[in-house]
Amino acid sequence: MGSLRDTLNNLARDYAIAWSSGDAEAVAGFFAPEGQVSVNRGEPLQGHVAIIGMVRGLYAEFPDLEVRCDMMRWAGSHALFVRTLEGHHAKTGNPVVTRGWEQWELTSDNKIQTSLEWFDAEEQQRQIDGV
Repeated sequence: MGSLRDTLNNLARDYAIAWSSGDAEAVAGFFAPEGQVSVNRGEPLQGHVAIIGMVRGLYAEFPDLEVRCDMMRWAGSHALFVRTLEGHHAKTGNPVVTRGWEQWELTSDNKIQTSLEWFDAEEQQRQIDGV
């Protein structure tokens, strides 16, 4: 069995791969059954069905979405997934690169119980608009 470092680095790698796959169910599979996600202090979405809907919405907006893990940090059951999202906006065709992070609370079997996601929404919109 690998070290905690290996386990969490593999989790981050596999999570980024799932996001880049276009498979919303694969992304939701990283969450505990009642896991939740909140984006930029927005209303939390809870459970796999809600998370799948959110992911599908992002895929509709960025059909060629790719996610890279830039860094992974952890302390006990808390982890920080620093990432870059890249894709072309479906309506404008403009390229968009968004950097941000997710603060995770992990279960004992390394599923995401809570994810607080942060990114610069104004900068993302500027890129979508091509300004």
